[in-house]
Amino acid sequence: MAQQAEPPAETVTGARAAAQTDHVHDEQPGMIVVTGHSIKDVDLLAGKSVLSGADLVRDLKPQIGDTLASLPGVSATSFSPGASRPVLRGFSGERVRVLTDGIGSIDVSNTSADHAVTIDPLTAERIEVVHGPAVLLFGGQAIGGAVNVMDRRIPRRVPDEPVHIDGIAAYGSAANERSLGAALDVPLTDSLVAHFDGSYRKTDDLEVGGFVLSPALRAEQLEIAAEEAAEGHAEEAEEARARANLKGRIPNSATETKTVGAGLALIRDGGSLGFSVSYYDTGYGVPSRPGAGHHHEEEGGEEGEGHGHGDVPVTIGLEQLRADLRGEIEAGGDFIDKIRFRLAAADYEHTEFEGGEVGTVFKTNGMEGRFELVQADRGGWHGVTGAQYYSRDFEAIGAEAFVPPNESSQIGLFTLQEMHFGPLGIEGAARFEHSDVDVTTLGLERSFNAWSFAAGAAYDVNQGTKIGVNGSRAERAPSAEELFSNGPHIATQAFEVGNPDLAKEKSWGAEAYVRHDAANYSLSATLFANWFDDYIFQTATGEEQDELPVFQYFQRDATYYGFELQGSAELFETGGFKVVGDVVADYVHASIKDGGPVPRIPPLRLLGGLEAQSDHVDGRVEVEWSDAQERVSAFETPTDSHTLVNASVAWRPWGRENPTSLILSANNLFDVDARRHASFTKDFVPLAGRDIRLSARVSF
Repeated sequence: MAQQAEPPAETVTGARAAAQTDHVHDEQPGMIVVTGHSIKDVDLLAGKSVLSGADLVRDLKPQIGDTLASLPGVSATSFSPGASRPVLRGFSGERVRVLTDGIGSIDVSNTSADHAVTIDPLTAERIEVVHGPAVLLFGGQAIGGAVNVMDRRIPRRVPDEPVHIDGIAAYGSAANERSLGAALDVPLTDSLVAHFDGSYRKTDDLEVGGFVLSPALRAEQLEIAAEEAAEGHAEEAEEARARANLKGRIPNSATETKTVGAGLALIRDGGSLGFSVSYYDTGYGVPSRPGAGHHHEEEGGEEGEGHGHGDVPVTIGLEQLRADLRGEIEAGGDFIDKIRFRLAAADYEHTEFEGGEVGTVFKTNGMEGRFELVQADRGGWHGVTGAQYYSRDFEAIGAEAFVPPNESSQIGLFTLQEMHFGPLGIEGAARFEHSDVDVTTLGLERSFNAWSFAAGAAYDVNQGTKIGVNGSRAERAPSAEELFSNGPHIATQAFEVGNPDLAKEKSWGAEAYVRHDAANYSLSATLFANWFDDYIFQTATGEEQDELPVFQYFQRDATYYGFELQGSAELFETGGFKVVGDVVADYVHASIKDGGPVPRIPPLRLLGGLEAQSDHVDGRVEVEWSDAQERVSAFETPTDSHTLVNASVAWRPWGRENPTSLILSANNLFDVDARRHASFTKDFVPLAGRDIRLSARVSF
């Protein structure tokens, strides 16, 4: 499977940068390849991290957030094994765009942490994580960055073989995970290719490295047990003690996911046109906080009548049917080199079950499209200009429909321009977005015009060394959920309250970086900061409604700052192996003016690895340490530090140039209790304990 060679600004995950040939290949002479909407040749406004090849296979998890969590500047919401979205530089939700080949996932994963992303990492060919102002190409609201998943459902090349097959199979011990994915590309003519793919994954309840509950929650349950015992309630006391002492596995955390897709593409010298249809189906449990529950009225009942949900397991069943279209015309003009367009439409539905009963049904019909004019290089000046459109018809049905039915639409115009003057490069980007949110049932409508700008400059100090600075001014319109939420949400165990008077969120951003690439080592360091006016955030108020804690949206000024550091060096060679060491470090500090720390900000993290590489065998050991997070908002609990030790061995029977590989890995080797502070549920959903994984990838 051929891929584009990557620009030098790109950061390949971990210390595997020294072994890029494992997953980055040059094209064969004369081969026609559709590049898609990967961000190419953008090395001023953003650095780009990439996960692909053997690294992607080894790090595969059921959800994309956990799959990417080892990359610099990336954490995950880790709400449950079945729902985990990326957290970039401390930002999540509306401030992070998750894309498939430049088009949004068209689900509701950005609206609530319990909602899964409708992208199965098993179907991904490569995943790009883009930080900084370059995301203006994809959305002004994506202040934190963008995650772009590249698959082959719309084929990008005509295979040389009569049939090209890719397959992935994996087993993980921590959740008895069984995964299988396969893709088939068949050339029908010398310019027409068909594609078929499918995947299946099933997991049991997740095994953890200690108590399921955090020390704070265990103490709370033991206190309840003591009180119940003192009052003579032996049965209730025993139940509280059992909750406090629960070890081994997280109840109600199993998952099952199925996907299928098919595509067809016409690929010629003058351009390409292709389409695909795909189906995503997943079911997963939502672990509940001990003692959580609420009481709501039955339809037609009197006040106080209803039923509770204290111990009823909540599960989510989710389906999405999606169609995609992609085209590219080789204009070959002096000014316009390529014309590109993308369109996707999806019908999405997920149901939150409370035991065997249907609780709330979420339905979304959405469409997103983009059109780009890619400029030819004119003496060091090139760029891209385009338009983007998005619409969503959203409805929640049931007693706990915490968001009213609404229609949202957005149209955006953008441009990115880059010029080179010898060793100096200058880049600028601008984006305008008009957004409408209409709630007909309430007679409410909000409209916003948002302008975002970014500029950057980079200087090549010498061969392999670049320094640069970037600045941005971005605006983000509030979402329908932030504006109009008002009701109980059983999956998150919260009563969520929006604010219909929210204004646009505005931010100034700045970053400075240095990158150095040499024959046997590389280094990348970035400092970044964001200053917000009218920052939108959700936090606990300390009140209760329907026996649930109230979480409400507010606006205040806020400040983010932090750093990312990544380095890799070839240490020595011995016995036919090249030994490489690498390090990753990241940190975010975020505060709300007169409001204390921003909730759920990841702490300082250090990751170091040692890898022995040869043409056929690689062996790797890495240690990841996450500091304790004691800078917490009101009603948020601290998180203890933890250290994870991981090890892996990869065997490539036909050498590094062939993707076929067999990987044996052990994650959290010492079975420690680890919790991700960015998670809403970290006090009762810890990370996996010791997980022995066997993964196989074939390509022929």
